[in-house]
Amino acid sequence: MGFREYRIGSIMFGVALATSMVVTIYMPGLDISNTTATATALEKQLTYGKVAGFDYGDPFLHGDDKPIKVILKKDPKTGATIDETVAYVFKPGTSLPSGLVHEHINGAAIQALSVSLGKTDQVSVEAGGVYLVEKSVKDGVETPYIELASVTRGWTIDATLKAADQEILAGSGKVMFIREGCWWCHTLLPEQTHDWQSFGRPPMLGDFNGESPTTFGSDRKAPDLLHVGSRNSSKEWMMMHFFNPRLVQPHSIMPRYDYLWGGVDKKGNNIDLAKWDEEFDAYRDGSRVYPPEVPEYADNSEIRYLIDYVLDLK
Repeated sequence: MGFREYRIGSIMFGVALATSMVVTIYMPGLDISNTTATATALEKQLTYGKVAGFDYGDPFLHGDDKPIKVILKKDPKTGATIDETVAYVFKPGTSLPSGLVHEHINGAAIQALSVSLGKTDQVSVEAGGVYLVEKSVKDGVETPYIELASVTRGWTIDATLKAADQEILAGSGKVMFIREGCWWCHTLLPEQTHDWQSFGRPPMLGDFNGESPTTFGSDRKAPDLLHVGSRNSSKEWMMMHFFNPRLVQPHSIMPRYDYLWGGVDKKGNNIDLAKWDEEFDAYRDGSRVYPPEVPEYADNSEIRYLIDYVLDLK
């Protein structure tokens, strides 16, 4: 009986809530779904792979099931010198990004070029492959597309990895970025204000097609990192910053990530964190002239993944 007195109000509240959901979620979704991907979006899809957060392919967020971004300076098939080229290696069984699975993600023009020129209609999770982001120019209009180089150029996975001048595990690193809560303090979204001068241009709408999650962040307690790899490309500085931020900024509130080094360094020697802390305390107190050396991380360590990701943010 009492409910009848509030029936109209309850109905109005329900209508208002449903309307707000349509306006804030559904309608923007229609706009985003009609947005054509940029070259940046294609590059991010091929760098990060499928989903960078929780996924059944990597339930404990170890950075598994991710592609390998490589820098090539010679043709993997012929061995001939080529202009520096970025390729993306998906080993057999590695999940494909949304842009290669769902045809509508990248836009009709990109999809058409990716199939006709890039042969992406022949992609296979079981076989894996080597991918490139290429561009086609017609009537002065430049359109990016994805190329399956394993088919178009005969680049095999093994030959490409062998020819690689550098391997970048940024896909696994994005998982670390999310798992360790980096986006609780750092944003990847410069605002359209003086941020442009400090952090670089803001991203475009089409830069996020096929990316999940976007890691925009919600509360900036620390600098924006969208283009940090262009502002600071020093791996050594990043190592010190992640091992103990107080090495480079005495008043930093950022937590230490020394545990991401694992138990051994690059040479296989055990890392003694207790001894390192003692030496750092002595340095901080002034009884030691120089800070202790930060151990160089192993190639398969989680900190390698995270630093690769941060340095790849350009």
